[in-house]
Amino acid sequence: MAFNKSFPRTTDKSVYPRWEEIELSEAEEKEQEVLARKENIQRMKESIDDAREIMKSKGLKPYQTDMVNMALSLFDKRASHEIFYKENKAKEKFDKEFKK
Repeated sequence: MAFNKSFPRTTDKSVYPRWEEIELSEAEEKEQEVLARKENIQRMKESIDDAREIMKSKGLKPYQTDMVNMALSLFDKRASHEIFYKENKAKEKFDKEFKK
């Protein structure tokens, strides 16, 4: 399923923007998914380490489920979703195509 996003483009002829739809190719979409996955794995590892440190510094018992729940909360706050990367890539293509 191809990812697409619309961006407003202003013209000299009208005060209203014209909406241009940008579609990512399969390769571009897959590239952004791989990038998001790699970064999310790294963020999850960092979140687990941070949760472990927080529990240790606060004298909390290091129960694995508590640590994982805390890590997931941290991860949710930090994680960038695939959509973010795809939208950025679409914006790049839009800027390259229409902002010459």
